Order: sequence, then structure tokens, then C-alpha cells
Amino acid sequence: MQSAHTPSFDGIDLDSRYQAARRIARAAAEQGMAFYRQRNELVVEHKGGNRQDVVSLADKTLEDFIRAELAAAFPQDGFLGEESGSADLDARCVWVIDPIDGTACFVNGLHSWCVSVGLMVDGEPALGAIADPNHDELFHGCRGRGAYVNDTPLAISAATHVRDGVMGVGTFHEPGKRHFIPFLERLLGAGGMFVRNGSGALMTAYVAAGRLIAYHETHLKSWDCLAGVVLVLEAGGRLNDFFRDDGLLKGNPYLVAAPGVYDQIAEMIGPWLDAPAMNG
Repeated sequence: MQSAHTPSFDGIDLDSRYQAARRIARAAAEQGMAFYRQRNELVVEHKGGNRQDVVSLADKTLEDFIRAELAAAFPQDGFLGEESGSADLDARCVWVIDPIDGTACFVNGLHSWCVSVGLMVDGEPALGAIADPNHDELFHGCRGRGAYVNDTPLAISAATHVRDGVMGVGTFHEPGKRHFIPFLERLLGAGGMFVRNGSGALMTAYVAAGRLIAYHETHLKSWDCLAGVVLVLEAGGRLNDFFRDDGLLKGNPYLVAAPGVYDQIAEMIGPWLDAPAMNG
């Protein structure tokens, strides 16, 4: 499980990067809204023949914008983006970007999408900004400096049982679907309830904000959650061992939760949550 300690990040100018992340996420979200208002004109592609995994010109345009802005300000930093791949991953600072998290919602006129800009420093989640233009909310945080939505501090839920609130869930068809229904049965059997909004970044941010008591995904990619992970840790939440076994590039099963329900939910998920490898 990810510890709640605050890394030192010696020699790294986090202030300028934190300021840039917020500015760039907001600017990209504004561009995203322009595309969103004209979404019926967008050409939508499907990744790898998966009809549920979509990408549009908006995703590519926003990622190009974010990547260019970050490269101009911090040319020594590495980059990992959902659409354009990676560069300089051996750098101390690596930006992890999802230009539109929730593209399927975006292209279908739903409001559950956002821009996610996160930063890893020395292999640790360091800062993040998640811009939700539909609700005029910017979730942001930096290790050791708290987490906020706009100017309001975030606080994790005080729930002590899954009956005390609603949790977020999600799965893709592969891998992990065989674990998903058994987990839901255990959750419902214990009196819990769940939602799925189509954006891992937003559901993670909602855990940090105390709106959800937890969020579990059978397999998530780092660009969907890195920015939000910072918020959860700063707000007092817990994270599973998500970055193990090259999780930054390959993804892993994922759980963020309020401390009072983490162990209960992890037991419902089972040992494969933090197993060395997960098969289907």
C-alpha cells in the first residue's frame, strides 16, 4: 500500500510545476469545452477494435497542447501521455497526462469528463490537477501542501463501513472482468452501494473530496489516476500498491478509499488486488 509519508523531493522546484499544472489543466479544459460543444462534428476512433475504448481529435489536440506547454516550461522533464506515448521516463520528474479522461462520456454528451495533469518525482506521486469544466471545478494538490477543489480544502470521508456511503467502481472487459461481479456481490451483500461515472480521475478526486467513500477499478492506467492519487493521499486516504510491477506503464488493479473502509473493501476484492500479476 502507498504510504502517506511526504517525500522530500530535494532540488525540485515544485512550486513552479504546481502552478503550471493548474494553469495548463484549466486552459486545456477550456479548449476541451469548445470541442465538447461541437462534439457531433468530431471524428471518433476506436482503439484496438474495442468499441468501448474511444479517442477523438479533441484528445489528440489537447494532449499536444499540454505536452508543448510542459516541454517549453520544463524541457528536462519526462512525459507519459495516453495518446502520444512516453519520453525521458528516466528523468527525476515525469508528467503523466490524460487529456480527456472519460472520452466515451465526452463524445456521448455526458458531463463526466475532465483533464488530468499529474507529476511523478523520483517515482513518487508529487502533484496533480484535475479540471472539470462542466462543473467549474479544479481539483488540485501537492504533496505536503494539501489538496483542494478550487479554494476549498478536501477531506476524506469519515465512513467506517461500506453502508456509510457510496463508492465508485469500474472495469474493462479485459483484464479483470471475472473478479468484478463477485466483488459487487460482496459489496451489495454488506449493504454497500456503487456508482460508475466513466472517469477514473473524477472518481478518484471524489474520494479525496469525501463525496465517495472509495473507488475500485479492476485494472486502471496511471494516466487515469496519478493526479487524483496525490489528492487522496493529501486528504488522508489510502491507496493500494498500484505502482508495483511497472504499474506506471502497464497499470494495475486499483483501490483508493477512506481509512475507515479500506480494509473492508480490500478484503471484498481479494488478494489479487496487490498480487504480483493479474490474469483476466
